[in-house]
Formats: sequence, C-alpha cells, structure tokens
Amino acid sequence: MYIKSPLNYTGGKYKILSAVFSTFPDSIGTFVDLFAGGFNVGINTDAETILCNDQIPYLIELYEHFASHDISFVLSEIRERIDEFRLTQENACGYQALRERYNTTKSPVDLFVLTCYSFNHQIRFNSRHMFNTPFGRNRSSYNAAIEQNLIRFCEALHTKNIEFHTGDFLSLDLSGLGGQDLVYCDPPYLISTGSYNDGKRGFKDWTETEEKQLLDLLDRLDRQGTRFALSNVLYHKGMSNDLLLSWSEHYHIHEIEKTYSNCSYHVKDRSARTLEVVITNY
Repeated sequence: MYIKSPLNYTGGKYKILSAVFSTFPDSIGTFVDLFAGGFNVGINTDAETILCNDQIPYLIELYEHFASHDISFVLSEIRERIDEFRLTQENACGYQALRERYNTTKSPVDLFVLTCYSFNHQIRFNSRHMFNTPFGRNRSSYNAAIEQNLIRFCEALHTKNIEFHTGDFLSLDLSGLGGQDLVYCDPPYLISTGSYNDGKRGFKDWTETEEKQLLDLLDRLDRQGTRFALSNVLYHKGMSNDLLLSWSEHYHIHEIEKTYSNCSYHVKDRSARTLEVVITNY
C-alpha cells in the first residue's frame, strides 16, 4: 500500500503511482524528485538517497518540520491549533484568523492546518506569497483519514534518507549524478496550465521557455549517463504538445493512460482527451 501525501497538491501522482513506478529501474542510488509538490512519488521511492526539491519554500519547510519532529509532537501541535482557533467545517472566522496569522509568521504547522480546512484542501498563494485559498465550508476539515496519511508520511520521512532543497529546477546541481541514479521530473504541463503555474502566484511561470530549458537539462543528463524519467501529457483536450512530441522521439515513451484512438504518437488525433506518459532514457 502506497503512502499518500497528507497534502492535496495539484497534479499529484498518488492515483497512478503503480503505473509510474512500473517505468522505474529496479535499483536506484540517488533519486531526485525535482518538482516534488505533494511528494507522493519521492516518499514512496526505494532509493539509497532521496532529494526532495520544490520552488515553493513553504512546502519544503513543512516537510522539514515533519522530518525533524516526533509525530506525537506534530499531532499535538495540530490539535492545539484546531482548539485555539475553534476550527470546524462552519467556522470561517476561525479559519480566516489562522490564515492571517500564518501570512505573518509563516509557521509550517499553521500552513498544514490551513490546508485541512481550505477549499478542497488546496494550497494557493498570491503574488506576495500570502496563502489565499478560501475556506472549505461544510467540505473540509482535519479528519481521521488525513491524520493517518500524515502519520505514515512522517514515519517514512523519519526512516528514509531524504535531503531537502528549495529552488528553481535549474538551480540544483545534478552534475555529480551517475548511471545508478534517477532524476524524476513532474513539471507543470505546458498544455494544461493550472493556477499553480500561471505566473500569478509569486512563483515561476511555466511557458515554452521553461519547457525547453527542462528538455535541454534532460538531454544533458542523458549525455552524462544519468537516467531520467519525465511525467507529462502529449495530448490534452484537443491540444498536442508538439515540442515534447518532437523531443521524445529520441527516448522511450511509456503510456500511462490511453484516451485517444490512434496508437501512433506521430498522428495528432485532435479528438484526444488526455494522454499521460512517462518518458525515459533507459
């Protein structure tokens, strides 16, 4: 049974972990989760060392907080916040008061509690890095399922060899990686842009420029003999990622979900809904 991130992060891979892991090699030295997000892939990977990187520092600070404290302490912190702000599915004022405090202090545990009561448990910041997800009235709360996910997640953080980094994907030095290592990339998808990568949240936008930079990085990894795996979509709602289609001809395409009728990747079937793939150089 896979560990599920306690965060409902947009684009999370929990539901397709089996398919993603089926494309990974059996033995991995260092595993780099370059766009960690909710960290569903990295936390479930069996590797000697796991590097967790994301450009949103508040996510990394939260994971570091979980990793550096006993789970009983983390659970007590959460319950203290819930009691202090009288958080329920109906108490919007309490939620807004906690959100205001978090935006002043940036306390990691406050951020986690906010996600428990936010609309659809989502994480969203504005251009000033202020958490601004609205209250999830009659929908969201800290519950037994979230707590169990959190406990299992923290247990894995404590037992695995995980290094945390925060920064742009180009800022991480990957030059020392070798043939037994694996760099996994789950970037924002160019043809299915969401609010998390629209360039209006105070974090780096994802455009064709960033797409090319990432593909160039993967080419460099290939030349240095380091394995990579790239999650992405080739087709989505009648659109095709022509840049990715052309680049992927040099590598191996593993189909995750086939939702269009023509089996040829070179035929742009405009009736396609979504085709998610993992592209590897091994």
